Amino acid sequence: MKTLIDILSQPAILVALIALIGLIAQRKNLSDTLKGTTKTFVGFLVITAGAGILSSSLTPFGEMFQEAFHVSGVVPNNEAIVALALEKYGSSTALIMFFGMIVNILIARFTKFKYIFLTGHHTLYLACMLAVIMAVAGFSTVPLIIAGSVALGIIMTLSPAILQPFMRKLTGHDNVALGHFSAVGYAISGLVGKAVKGKKSTSTEEINFPKGLGFLRDSTVSIALTMVLMYLIVAIFAGPTFIESELSGGTNFLVFSLIQAGSFAAGVFIILSGVRLVLAEIVPAFKGISTKLVPNAKPALDVPIIYTYAPNAVLIGFFSSFLGGIVSMFLLAVTGSTIILPGVVPHFFTGAAAGVFGNATGGIRGAVAGSFVNGIIISILPVFLMPVLGDLGFANATFSDADFGVAGIFFGALAHYAGPIAISVSLVVILVLMYVAKFFGNKQAETGLFENKKTGTESK
Repeated sequence: MKTLIDILSQPAILVALIALIGLIAQRKNLSDTLKGTTKTFVGFLVITAGAGILSSSLTPFGEMFQEAFHVSGVVPNNEAIVALALEKYGSSTALIMFFGMIVNILIARFTKFKYIFLTGHHTLYLACMLAVIMAVAGFSTVPLIIAGSVALGIIMTLSPAILQPFMRKLTGHDNVALGHFSAVGYAISGLVGKAVKGKKSTSTEEINFPKGLGFLRDSTVSIALTMVLMYLIVAIFAGPTFIESELSGGTNFLVFSLIQAGSFAAGVFIILSGVRLVLAEIVPAFKGISTKLVPNAKPALDVPIIYTYAPNAVLIGFFSSFLGGIVSMFLLAVTGSTIILPGVVPHFFTGAAAGVFGNATGGIRGAVAGSFVNGIIISILPVFLMPVLGDLGFANATFSDADFGVAGIFFGALAHYAGPIAISVSLVVILVLMYVAKFFGNKQAETGLFENKKTGTESK
């Protein structure tokens, strides 16, 4: 079971296996099968490497920020809270993850929600949170596994489903979905972008720099220079003593900050390269699965797949979301609530995506406003999530992304008012509604939230 979970929680292996199955289902020759599978595997490892570089460069930035401005509180971090929870709920998490993926496939097969969630590490995180919540709600052993698995499968299907109209607007096609449990935040960012859109919407990718600043049109250069400026400012406020004794291992604090800023830009560049490699292989390979196993299925892939559509919006979204986190931190402090510190890693990955979606619907205004709202959402939701996590809610970390907060608060509220019975009934009702939905409406009604395909105009 541990080996199986290790395989399923690794996006590179999981997506490579999906590509292999899809290519075999299409009866591709050995050469094409090996090439497609290997490129998919290596492409995801490239994305993972880039994400690792990003995370390692952002971590000291967060510590420098806390030291510079003397703030303390709870840091939203999925990896940290999961590491704590797995000590007690490891077995339940593993089983919920395994059976939840099966439920996801069954829902895609028998309903009109044709989304196969392929972001393994996020599946693991949500399985862990559901194990905790179901245990706190009063479920035990087998009922806990069943309830958690069904809940996980439902969320794995609905999360990409609510975001697909925005994905279609962004990509211009309907071949791929987004598998990242912050869809609520992204969808709201898209709606905010549409609300603030002016008569003439200018995309973040169409920013007109003066001739002397033409080098800023290169996203790698603009990201690197912007992050250098941010790191140096925070480093000066944090001071050389703290950085050189706690973070840099004695390296000059300005040199250390310069290297971390450059590493951030390098991480973004690596991610974008890996995304191009994966999308070129996984979408054609997935046709085998959608044809043979789950008709019309769409792969829901990790969040970096959308960064290539608006690299400038990625950086704008990160800063705007982080600003939203700072504003929320002060509001929480004033109201006497639990203070949620702006975690740099979640604000980058979710803020960047929110900026891309906001830009798709509202240009520069949408990117700024949508990602700012996203920053507030992922700062406020953890406050209401922590009480439903039992003893784990007192830890100095919590789940960060929006879907974790929405799902956790929903099931926690049901458990509070009516216990396991309310959760069980709600899961059955949701499954029935998802199945019955395929008999009503049409595809345009399901996915035409933004565009009327016949006219190409925005629909009300």
